Amino acid sequence: MKAAQKATTGIFGLAVHPDPRPHLIRTYNKTLGALTHIPPTAIYRQATEAITKHRLKIVESTKNIQEIEEKIDAGQIEELILQAEDELKLVAKMEEWKPWEPLEVETPRGQWVYEGADTK
Repeated sequence: MKAAQKATTGIFGLAVHPDPRPHLIRTYNKTLGALTHIPPTAIYRQATEAITKHRLKIVESTKNIQEIEEKIDAGQIEELILQAEDELKLVAKMEEWKPWEPLEVETPRGQWVYEGADTK
């Protein structure tokens, strides 16, 4: 069952993908490969790996596009592709930014205290 059987996604500017499942599998695998450049202790890597592996397992378990969409429950498969591609781009940015490294300069006292917040 190919997604190309549907005429439209019903979302302005989002075309029906002619062969979405293999594209999604490739993108998830690229993301998992890119994540190996980030330390395994980084929370971003742990969370992204978990979500990506979970979604990849679903996509690989069935060829039924509707079933994939229902099990992942995050939009149509074309939207899942956009999400996966965006995540892959973010992995590269996170590798560049290195948010898991210690700060170069200590944060000013009270920076993370907000007015009206309970500071017990």
